[in-house]
Amino acid sequence: MYRVLIVDDEEPVLDSYEFMLKSAAGFALAGKARSGYEALRLIHETEPDLVFMDINIPGLDGLAVIADVHKKFPHMIFVLSTAYERFDLAKRAIPLGVFAYLVKPVSKRTFFSTLEEVREALVQRPTPEEEGREDPGRLFFKKIIWQEMGEETWERWRERLAFPSDQGIVFILEAGEDTEKWCQKIAEQLFYKYHCRYDAILNRGLFLISGNVDRETLKVQLNAVIKDLIPGTAGCFFGVGDPRRGPDLYRSCNTALRELEDQRQEIDIRQWERFRIIQLRRKIDTAPPEEVKKLFTQLWGELFRSYDFTLAKVKMVPVFMFLMDDCTGCYRDHTEATPLFAAAEEIMGIPDMSRWEAWADDALEKVLFRAGLHRSAFPVPLIKAIEYIHAHYAEGIQLGDVADAAQVSPAYLSRLFSEHCKTSFIDYVTELRIENAEKLLKESKMNIKEVAFAAGYQDPNYFSKIFRKVTGRSPLAYAGEVKRGGGDL
Repeated sequence: MYRVLIVDDEEPVLDSYEFMLKSAAGFALAGKARSGYEALRLIHETEPDLVFMDINIPGLDGLAVIADVHKKFPHMIFVLSTAYERFDLAKRAIPLGVFAYLVKPVSKRTFFSTLEEVREALVQRPTPEEEGREDPGRLFFKKIIWQEMGEETWERWRERLAFPSDQGIVFILEAGEDTEKWCQKIAEQLFYKYHCRYDAILNRGLFLISGNVDRETLKVQLNAVIKDLIPGTAGCFFGVGDPRRGPDLYRSCNTALRELEDQRQEIDIRQWERFRIIQLRRKIDTAPPEEVKKLFTQLWGELFRSYDFTLAKVKMVPVFMFLMDDCTGCYRDHTEATPLFAAAEEIMGIPDMSRWEAWADDALEKVLFRAGLHRSAFPVPLIKAIEYIHAHYAEGIQLGDVADAAQVSPAYLSRLFSEHCKTSFIDYVTELRIENAEKLLKESKMNIKEVAFAAGYQDPNYFSKIFRKVTGRSPLAYAGEVKRGGGDL
């Protein structure tokens, strides 16, 4: 039975991997870790055969953990998982001999196929007597070629692996789950023209062609070979490095890897974007608000990092339209429901990132509030009334005004509040106004009079009386406690 350690700071991922692992014959859970330091401790305590390692975890990141234990546990298999593949991460992972690199969300098919590949590797692990006799070709492609070599080191490896030339060029291929199979077929085609060696590392094929090879000619030939060999080449990517002398082949590796990542980046961003939007729409109506806010921030954060400011704003317009439709159905059918705000007009008018963050937080709060009403299964008139109150509480609204907006009688609306909200209309409005007054006292530089007006009270003295009645403190005392950092805030 092979022992498995799962390292990830997201509970749903831990639970998902653990659930799938239970149905995988020959594997058993050795433990779960949520940070780098906890992973280090459990690796030394349990000595697992396989570690599913997230990269972005608290404390030491996943690659730092692997680097720390790699020499002590050279045959421990590490499978990386992360939400987005990046050049710098792949560059750090390959010399560490990481077995596979999975981009979340990981499907069941990918998870189980990776386990089967791991099983084969574990079966073929060298015995203690065989340790230290790693195939020199694999060692060269896994570690040596990624480092700058001195002249003596290069000459030693050149003689050992029978490279006919002092120069070479690297290219890296990725062709989905069957990368290794296609690498062999591509290598067979290239052998007719070049002296070529390769190995499959981290689900990618790393090729070295020995000789003075023209980069652009090689790219044309590779395109033709791949098109001829691999059906459905849309999921096939390759990057070609620069021709280099042996000691500098690591530079050719870096160029090839960066070109491959550049090819993938746009497609990966779109896939990641689509997944996050789907995830956000599924959770908007069911998950706790904090979880939804975290997903939302991750989504817009990545979009604004990946695109220029204007294009990122354009991409956020349909996101809010989707979310509003999920909560109200306003874009789905001919209903009385209306959008919570004009997403396109408001978003495209935002001038900078600081304004965007403030607007996005406020807009999401409106959506989450509407989603909460949707979950509550309140009657439609009551939902309309509550939405109207939240939009107009700072004005001098009366029960009649709200009843008109909800298209019911004041008496019926009053009964709806009593039956479903377990409070009266007046108390509901009062609590909402005082809640927002507390926020203003915490977050703004308004004086008490300005806060009173902003909360919907034209008489500051009356506001102070109501505030004390609800909170047990005067607005002035509350503001003083905020400044001192005290109080139950």
